[in-house]
Amino acid sequence: MNVSDLILPAIIGGILFYGMVKNVDIYAVFVEGAAEGAKTALKIFPYILAVIFAINLFVQSGAEKFIVSLLMPITSIVGFPPELLSLAIVKPLSGGGSLGVFQTILQNYGPDSYIGRSASILMGSSETIFYTVAVYFGAVGIKNIRHTVKVGLLVYGLSIFISLAVCSLMM
Repeated sequence: MNVSDLILPAIIGGILFYGMVKNVDIYAVFVEGAAEGAKTALKIFPYILAVIFAINLFVQSGAEKFIVSLLMPITSIVGFPPELLSLAIVKPLSGGGSLGVFQTILQNYGPDSYIGRSASILMGSSETIFYTVAVYFGAVGIKNIRHTVKVGLLVYGLSIFISLAVCSLMM
């Protein structure tokens, strides 16, 4: 048995023990928290559904492949590998979709190739911007997102070029 197998039961046991020491009705507090979580889930569900629908529409309609074909000549001039274009486009939209693209990249090029390493760093150093904005801003009821998406995309663009630079230095 590993120590990691004991961590979660130890945390749960510690929380239960602390609650008993503080004389808290653990079950009532748990039920109250679960009810609050269900309310939050229902509140943000429309935002999640809208984002998932938009992402699937974007990918299934061929818009993603069309954008890749438009950007390929430009990105090849600046040294951006065309193999990473699909990942770079899908990542800000969908974590699951980008994971599928990432898996395909690793299967085709291997994890230790320049493309594989760049894709790995890109996956680890970026966020699903549109999904995150929709869910978190929707959860707290913020309608005016102001500069959030612009700044998020700017930082995302920087993370793409930094991942390529780091991989170039490593190779």
